Amino acid sequence: MDINFEYYKIFYYVAKYGNITKAATALGSNQPNVTRIMKLLEAQLNCKLFTRESRGISLTEEGKLLYSHVEIAYRHLLNAQEEICRQNSHRGGTVEIGATETALYLFLLNIFHDFKQEYPAIRIKIHNHSTPETMKQLASGKLDFAVITTPFEIPKTFSCLNVMEFEEILVGGTQYLNLSKGLLEPADIKNYSWIGLGRGSATYNFYKDFFIAHKVDLEPNMEVATAGLMLPMIENNLGIGFVPKKMASPLLNEKKLVQIQLNCDIPKRSIQIVSDKGRGKSLAADTFYKFMKNKCAICPLYNIGFFEL
Repeated sequence: MDINFEYYKIFYYVAKYGNITKAATALGSNQPNVTRIMKLLEAQLNCKLFTRESRGISLTEEGKLLYSHVEIAYRHLLNAQEEICRQNSHRGGTVEIGATETALYLFLLNIFHDFKQEYPAIRIKIHNHSTPETMKQLASGKLDFAVITTPFEIPKTFSCLNVMEFEEILVGGTQYLNLSKGLLEPADIKNYSWIGLGRGSATYNFYKDFFIAHKVDLEPNMEVATAGLMLPMIENNLGIGFVPKKMASPLLNEKKLVQIQLNCDIPKRSIQIVSDKGRGKSLAADTFYKFMKNKCAICPLYNIGFFEL
């Protein structure tokens, strides 16, 4: 099927704005011409891509499918164009990174600080999703790579770079001070309000397996969408929860939180960089990736080991 690639560009703008007139303006064209080309594209693909509504247009299921591919391709082309224009300096372009909040707080913030000092012209776009959702985004080509927390499963075509191990502890607000004076069994947690990340997150799966290993069937009493919401809720005595020790330490030192000891060890987790071995990186993404690897190699704070799955 020989379709003019300019049609896809016009389709991208129409789908993006949800309005033919706005798309025509952005393209420097006119409404009749854009409408004509969209009809030609629909005819060549033998399907309907748009549905007209009172406030504009919406994508059909076929249109959504096409846009999911065109949007990725168009963004990659723009990034490539930008990098080629700046390749003499090797300091331009955009990096698309998927990151969990834990990975951001414990690892990436320091990396970003040092990287931006050395490569100020490279733009960084951070996409914050759960680990499973980030993996889907990476597999679809919407991300250059992902920096995520274990546990997760990856395709054989992906590679992992283990950059940091971290420990999680059980903490509560000051109203749970009495719990800090003894040892709890995992089964005892069901007697208290447990705050945790919801279904679909790597953390939910991690603690689900942890409790099953100790013959406990337990669900969070309060589910939160992001790790960043947990500490404020715990600090305000809404329940107890497992959080990275490094994130809890300042509040523990200020005596706004108390640590609750368990009679068993909580397995350590790790932060890993995941990339698709079958897809080449842009110049900007490759620069950032190598920068992270070099930082990890010389920094004793990171426990690094490269392995491919």
